Amino acid sequence: MMDMDPVLVSRLLTSLTLVFHIIFATLGVGVPLMISIAEFIGIKKNDPHYSMLARRWTRGFVIPVAIGVVTGTAIGLQLSLLWPQFMQVAGNVISLPLFMEVFAFFFEAIFLGIYLYTWDRFKNPMTHWWFSLPIVIGGALSAVFITSVNAFMNTPEGFTTGAGGFAAINPIDAMFNPAMPSKVFHVLTSAYLTVAAILAAIAAFSMLRKKRTEYHKKALKLTVTLTFLFSILTAIAGDVSAKFLAEHQPEKLAAAEWHFETEEGADLVLFGWLGDENTPAGVLRFPGLLSFLAYGDFQSEVTGLEEFPEEERPPLWIHYMFDFMVVIGFFLLGVSLLYILSWKIKRWNEHNKWMLWLLVASGPLAMLAIEFGWIFAEEGRQPWILRGYMLVEDAATTSPYVGLMFLLFLGLYIVLGVLGVIVLRKLFKNNPAEEELEKKYPTIEKGDNT
Repeated sequence: MMDMDPVLVSRLLTSLTLVFHIIFATLGVGVPLMISIAEFIGIKKNDPHYSMLARRWTRGFVIPVAIGVVTGTAIGLQLSLLWPQFMQVAGNVISLPLFMEVFAFFFEAIFLGIYLYTWDRFKNPMTHWWFSLPIVIGGALSAVFITSVNAFMNTPEGFTTGAGGFAAINPIDAMFNPAMPSKVFHVLTSAYLTVAAILAAIAAFSMLRKKRTEYHKKALKLTVTLTFLFSILTAIAGDVSAKFLAEHQPEKLAAAEWHFETEEGADLVLFGWLGDENTPAGVLRFPGLLSFLAYGDFQSEVTGLEEFPEEERPPLWIHYMFDFMVVIGFFLLGVSLLYILSWKIKRWNEHNKWMLWLLVASGPLAMLAIEFGWIFAEEGRQPWILRGYMLVEDAATTSPYVGLMFLLFLGLYIVLGVLGVIVLRKLFKNNPAEEELEKKYPTIEKGDNT
């Protein structure tokens, strides 16, 4: 690796960091909302099960936040170390959202500390609940600001170009670029969806281990209901994003759908492979659906990939990233809807083994969809690091020591991942929810453990 192309190694290290960091970033955005909802329901219903959910989720949340601090810092460090030419040109344009993202994180961390150490300290429990709102807002704002940087790389605005580089910089225009609204909407809804699915998977797995207490049943009903709601919102966000791509990044949409020729009534294709002369084979076709996805009209004209220079076309394998993301999204919607129908129709058993296993699978699949979505977002912008202005190969470092840096960061992420799993297991393995409930609320009625 020491002799490899610095551009390739820089891309690999950035990809490694983003793939690892996005796990903790997603949890950092989504878990606070779940905590706030659970505590609010517990207070309003005077139900200790929901209050205990909020307590335990908060306890577990601290670990991903701590790891996310390290990986988020690594991203900031790598921007300067691996992509110095990009930062030299665009650093002063994106400095505002980068600073605001750090501010939002500290805002979230301060109130997380207050929230953690003020349980049972107030006569009115709603006072404590109010402290959860800044954590929710801080987590969401962190996502908004860092997503605006990524959006700027796709639709750069807020400056003029001259002989010395970017000039007449307007950081507000740069931050609120055309890609920002659709990207932020998609990032937030998918983060909330993923966290709800992960928490549902944990509850379902506990029930498969014969822990069918009221605590676990209520946890499952709450998280699956939220999974269903955010599945719908994420699908709407995906539709908005597709329409944005059709207008502002048509080459990305065309590559994702293997749409080579400009035509009206374009089909949407899933999976398959490319045959001779880039002819899609073995695909599932949905007539006119790509035109509808792009413009809301089954007969509208969709720009084909042939309209763009070959050297500016994204890699065609992003088609699979798009497909996996979309299919998993509809899987989550379908499974959560099936659970809710089974719950509402009294003759059906929503806690049967097959349903619980489907819910267990939903958690890891949801996180995979996040990974696939970000790979699609980043690779779909290629070959640009700053679309229309700077290529990836022109932005990377030329240092011969990037390979060593890759190995060091890989070791760091392995250590952080292992330690995170160990600490979370220690927190919960020998401290089951039912025992904690009995200690905290000794008068609570015991649930059905059958």
